[in-house]
Amino acid sequence: MKKIGVVLSGCGVYDGAEIHEAVLTLLAIDKAGAQAVCMAPDIRQVSVVNHRTGEDAPGEKRNVLEESARIARGRIRDIKEVRSTELDGLVFPGGFGAAKNLCDFAARGGACVVHPEVSRLVVEMRSAGKPLGFVCIAPAIAARVLGEEHHVQLTIGADAATAKAIESMGARHVDCQATQFAVDKANKVVSTPAYMLATRISEVAEGVESLVRKVLELA
Repeated sequence: MKKIGVVLSGCGVYDGAEIHEAVLTLLAIDKAGAQAVCMAPDIRQVSVVNHRTGEDAPGEKRNVLEESARIARGRIRDIKEVRSTELDGLVFPGGFGAAKNLCDFAARGGACVVHPEVSRLVVEMRSAGKPLGFVCIAPAIAARVLGEEHHVQLTIGADAATAKAIESMGARHVDCQATQFAVDKANKVVSTPAYMLATRISEVAEGVESLVRKVLELA
């Protein structure tokens, strides 16, 4: 059975992993007959957001690994303990957590820095020739880690400003619909816009399921 790592960034679209995208990723992996290996960094969230109001919750502190465990039903590992030799592929759901906690793209755009353990595992997977999948805003991570050296091709949908920031890091952006995916065969990188464009969960499901199938095909 193939093992696909799933890197979570908390629990909730505004300050962690986008829950629909994360759960649809886990479902697609299971439906394909593979095993998901959930992981997250053991760090404090950059911010905590009240998801009913959309406003910051001043003074509230949460841990990325602990919050991610809500989605993983407790079966989750600290990313620093995971090596590419254990996995056949790796997928990053989106959500602001991917751009706040796994890297700081939300604050710094093209000048962002990726969490060292996240970067380390992405590089390990690329060096081992194993496929990587990035959903929604998570392609920003691929752009920073792989853009300058490998000029990875990916999509965040069709937003011109975000695409420009992606390309400033050396990546090549392609426009893509929510139900579709982009694939860079040379680098084995697959990406889909999900809620960067989608207005319905069914659109996200179609794009994410296609991405997971492609990751498994490349594994």
